[in-house]
Amino acid sequence: MVDRSVTDGKYSQRKLRVVVVLIICLWIGIVGLNNLLKPVSNGCVMTYMYPTYIPIPMPENGAFKKYGLYLYHEGWRRIDFNDQIKKLSGVPALFIPGNGGSFKQVRSLGAESDRAYHYGPLESNLFHSSHVHKLHGEHSALDGHIVQEHSEYVVYSIHRILDLYKESRDVRRKEGASVVGSPPKSVILVGHSMGGFVARAAVVNPNLRKDAVKPLSPPLAFQPSLARYYEHVNLKWREGYMPQISKTGKYISDPILSHVVVISISGGYNDYQVRTKLESLEGIVPQTHGFMISSMSMKNAWLSMEHQVILWCNQLVVQVSHTLLSLIDMETGHPIADADKRLEFFFKMLQNGISRSFITKWQPHRVQKTDNLSNNAQSNPGLINAPKCPNNAEWTDDGQERDLYIQTKTFIILAMDGRRRWLDFEKLDPGRKSHFVFVTNLSPCSGVRLHLWPERNTSDSKPFSNRNVIEPGSQTEQAPPSAVFWLEPQDMDGFRFLTISVAHLVVSGGPPPAASMGIGQFFESKGGNRIFSPNLLYSEKDLNMEEGHPLAENIMFSVSIGLLPLSLSLTTTGRGIKKSDYVMEESGDMELNKLCKLRCFPPVALAWDGTSGLHVYPNLQSETLIVDSTPALLTSSQETDETTVLILADPYCSYKATFGVSLGSATGRFLILYFPRIYGLCFAVIFFALMRQTYAWNLNKPIPSVLFAIESNLRTARTFILLAVMPIALILLLSFLFSHSWPPTSTFCVVSILCYIVANGIVVVLTLLSRLIFFATGSFHASIKKSWQLLEGNIRFPCARWFINFCYRFASFKITRILRMNAVGFTGVVSIVLICLVHPALGLFTLLLSHASRCHGALSSSLMASFHSHRTNEKLFASQTDSDNSVNESEGTASPESARSYKESQLEIFHHHHGILILHLLAFFMLLPSLVAWLQRIGTSKTLPPVEDWTLCIGIVLHGLIHTMSESGHFALQMQVIPRWEVRLKLACYFLSGYFCYGCALASAPYRVFYAMAAVGIVSFSCRIIETRRGYKMGETRHRSKRHSH
Repeated sequence: MVDRSVTDGKYSQRKLRVVVVLIICLWIGIVGLNNLLKPVSNGCVMTYMYPTYIPIPMPENGAFKKYGLYLYHEGWRRIDFNDQIKKLSGVPALFIPGNGGSFKQVRSLGAESDRAYHYGPLESNLFHSSHVHKLHGEHSALDGHIVQEHSEYVVYSIHRILDLYKESRDVRRKEGASVVGSPPKSVILVGHSMGGFVARAAVVNPNLRKDAVKPLSPPLAFQPSLARYYEHVNLKWREGYMPQISKTGKYISDPILSHVVVISISGGYNDYQVRTKLESLEGIVPQTHGFMISSMSMKNAWLSMEHQVILWCNQLVVQVSHTLLSLIDMETGHPIADADKRLEFFFKMLQNGISRSFITKWQPHRVQKTDNLSNNAQSNPGLINAPKCPNNAEWTDDGQERDLYIQTKTFIILAMDGRRRWLDFEKLDPGRKSHFVFVTNLSPCSGVRLHLWPERNTSDSKPFSNRNVIEPGSQTEQAPPSAVFWLEPQDMDGFRFLTISVAHLVVSGGPPPAASMGIGQFFESKGGNRIFSPNLLYSEKDLNMEEGHPLAENIMFSVSIGLLPLSLSLTTTGRGIKKSDYVMEESGDMELNKLCKLRCFPPVALAWDGTSGLHVYPNLQSETLIVDSTPALLTSSQETDETTVLILADPYCSYKATFGVSLGSATGRFLILYFPRIYGLCFAVIFFALMRQTYAWNLNKPIPSVLFAIESNLRTARTFILLAVMPIALILLLSFLFSHSWPPTSTFCVVSILCYIVANGIVVVLTLLSRLIFFATGSFHASIKKSWQLLEGNIRFPCARWFINFCYRFASFKITRILRMNAVGFTGVVSIVLICLVHPALGLFTLLLSHASRCHGALSSSLMASFHSHRTNEKLFASQTDSDNSVNESEGTASPESARSYKESQLEIFHHHHGILILHLLAFFMLLPSLVAWLQRIGTSKTLPPVEDWTLCIGIVLHGLIHTMSESGHFALQMQVIPRWEVRLKLACYFLSGYFCYGCALASAPYRVFYAMAAVGIVSFSCRIIETRRGYKMGETRHRSKRHSH
């Protein structure tokens, strides 16, 4: 409802502000969700299998009897399960499904491991025995109890698997079968999604014997106990990699987890459920014992994939299965014991050949790390180069009479002619200031080789292995690029010549068609083009690349394309061909474009992100470029603020590059990256609205509605700076003081303010929807009540008279009167019992019903008063003797200081309870996923809710009950007024709680808002108890207190 003292002009301005915020929120929500719900083309190949799941007998255990353990077998023939278990051998690997996952998800990895063992390229006679958990699809990402149970069952299963191998070995020995080697002592753990975190939790379980490898990290938590469990496990991991030192500082032993290697694999920007940042091992596992790699950067994969697709995408599954098989020690038959060697194998099998310096060297304002060719013998695991050519690779060394001598800085290879090309640095780059780049679609080693020579007539040459392999994309008019060779000025020191040798290919029936097979160029880096990304929101930008342009064109975008995805179109406009030659043909442009594609080397774009690694876009024509970065976080580094895109295009061709921001992708990325922040800021918004209501209360003004309070907080620049800008500055200052880190300031501030505006819009939507429901139900109730009163005065039917008399008798029952008089206490008892013994969300739901009942009663009473505005107050009191608000009405009208009508008083009650309802509704939504997981486990789990959850929720219940008590009849008789100091304390609590929730949202820890709500509840309850005791002692009402009874 709108205050009558507000003029129409001010009302229109206020309404306009709320409408603008609402439009921004709805536009981002609708466009973003529409983009996220579109089908994603990932380019994955399906994995096929013939799965059989062999149940493994488990000892009787009451705690885990609902779970199961299976052995995967690949093949379509019928087998004897007992015989397969008796023949159990190999290296055990345990697959742990993720949130709501099935044990059948192991089939892709198990099938490819079996194929790699029987038909793959690995020279191994050992194999993995894939085991898998049956966890009944429980949602481990939603509840902390489930995660703990799963981790304990993993420990139990590991012990059972190791014992089973020993038992099978003993049985075969008793039967006289030959037994070689010793039984395994460790199990390789492979987890998907939350299964990876469950594996990490099992590793730090004190009951675990020993284990080996596990991937992935947990998603963001909204449940306090689940978040606390995450922190506990991560802390144990950090401590596990520290040396054991006594209190006196004496060295005791190596780190507990020194033998554990962790690899985390992310799905890239198409994984909407778990972003790459959440899967990072930074700060948990040192680089000497693990790393995180994106599927976009994985060798032989180069694809971004959805959360579930990563389980069956053949390109990735094959690489992972081969990697696991390569970890087996051929001599012992067990996983390689040395952690450094295992990490080396992971780098070799998973990491691509493109180093980070390949992209970051184009950013001159940052510290550069380059691969010096003269130091290639000292391999740095963080900067992996592609391996050198194997010794068994055949290569014919023809004499120098067939050699070619390149005289220009740009050259092209059109055929596999078996000739060697010489490049003289003294002639082509006299000042040694140029970079050299060579892009080819020939296979390194077998198709093309590069060597560095100090002199021409010498055998002392150095194979150039600093190649960066790019997996081919879809087939085009020409073969797509497959490798990039790079030389920087310092790499050429000590050498004068570079040779490019091309293999000889004989094609029957004539020479092969002329096509670009490699392009090389010496060029000087000029820093590239810098584009201000926000300008692309309004208009596209064109970049013309004329013939003779540098082969490598670097373009820097001021905002990360992980936040503002780039829509890039690269059109070939010519290669020495005049467009006028095709004017007479209707399809001239099409023919010209096709001819240019046939003659020009396919372009490729490279983008590097510090979190997710390299992103490669081969066969570039029209693409939306995205990197799975996480800018604008408190933990974000400065390098996440910008993105450099390197375009490798044929210098003999001319291109037109068009850049723009994809708004659909940008809104989708905004929702994915910052929804936890937005949700946390919703609590800050509602706390600030409650603060505005309390401020009006303190000034003896009518309590405004939630919408009016939100608008007031957005009305003036001073208020907006206080509530929206100052918390950002404060959190940045605290971050710098405690962690000495400074995120990208401009991006962080802009994104945070936008999140705050969207949070205001979400609260406005919730307020409007709930208010519409209350008005509909209140109007219906008021109309029924009015009709009932008319019917009561004109009773002509015996049945109606009997029904009315029965209702009066039921209302006069003692238990009914007791429940009505003690509704607040009854609600509190039921809520606390449900919170402590069943589930916290059910207790909050009971509290929400109480708030809804109060809102409905107050609003229906206000509407009823408008229906009977012609009656006097005395008659109105007589007709409302049985209502919940009769005492408040009489007190409000009897007060000589009160000039407001009964209708306005009830409306104020509705406004205040409406704000509390929205606050607690948001808290209920945070616990709703945990409630869903609990409902799934009814009958199978008898554990009580976590102490941290029910403790915080009791504080929330106290907050809700205190505001209901102040308006309930029996309590108001004891305390008719609320003291001024308590009102001011509430004002300060709401303000500080809003700031606290703001900081929690910016720190990506929305679960901490429960602490603020619980603190407000405890403070309010304590103040009420103190004032009650003071009232009893003095035996009189404090007239200097506030006159509001609510």
